Amino acid sequence: MKMIEINHLSKRFGRKQVLQDLTFSVPKGSVVGFVGENGAGKTTTMKAILGLLPIDEGEITVCGEPVQFGSAKTNRWIGYLPDVPQFYSFMTAVEYLTFCGKIQPNQEPFQPQRVMEVLALVGLEASKQKIAGFSRGMKQRLGLAQALINRPAILICDEPTSALDPLGRKAFLDVLAKIKEETTVLFSSHILADVEQLSDYIAILHKGQIQAFEPMDSLKKRYRKTAFGIVFTNEGDHSKFANLLASHGIASERKNNQLLIDETADTNVGKQLLRLLNEQQIVPESFQRIEPTLEAIYLEVIK
Repeated sequence: MKMIEINHLSKRFGRKQVLQDLTFSVPKGSVVGFVGENGAGKTTTMKAILGLLPIDEGEITVCGEPVQFGSAKTNRWIGYLPDVPQFYSFMTAVEYLTFCGKIQPNQEPFQPQRVMEVLALVGLEASKQKIAGFSRGMKQRLGLAQALINRPAILICDEPTSALDPLGRKAFLDVLAKIKEETTVLFSSHILADVEQLSDYIAILHKGQIQAFEPMDSLKKRYRKTAFGIVFTNEGDHSKFANLLASHGIASERKNNQLLIDETADTNVGKQLLRLLNEQQIVPESFQRIEPTLEAIYLEVIK
């Protein structure tokens, strides 16, 4: 089942074409990382999904229902965390979440114990101070708690970790990892290591168009250029094995103290490398499969 479907979406602000023929879908139970440069159209796409922006062309459905500008009907399925969440600062976290839980449309009556559940989930259960005294990281966690208060089927987060320190980022990503079994997640971030760590699917947006949308594993396989990296304990073994590979038609390249072997169509190249090492009685210091990072893939896709 597709939780969010976007078909041929276009959006213009004045003369600027922000989104152009955008098409992708978010599968149920997945975490989709939405990446792109500043101004690529990520926030515009999210606001369109929420019905907060009129669109020029195309259609969006959430849980099979069409999204309409100005209507909150489809938002009953969604929890939303903007990049800079706003609160009633005179309230405590408990007061604010209780208020939000009661006013949000839900098929079941609001359960007060849910407030303490989500506060514990985001690590704010001990806080009794007014929101006015919260740090940026605490406000970000409260924003996530508010987005999850009524157990949404979909969570949309716009740059949720951009202002957090490393510990705050880790705590935030840990929460997303915990809820991914029951909540479909669409989130954007410029911190590509975070996106790579958490996402099942990657959507790369560039100049208002989707340049790539596929599972993380598939994307890495498609853009893998270097298959293996071998580090040798001495220079003699390094040179000897590089020459041996060349005689077998296997391309390699030296980078610092590592021998990099290019990706080939032969899926058994790893076994071949191990066999050659064994035949020559060469024991390397390390032998590893090299996967491209999401950052490297992103730069390759948009160039």
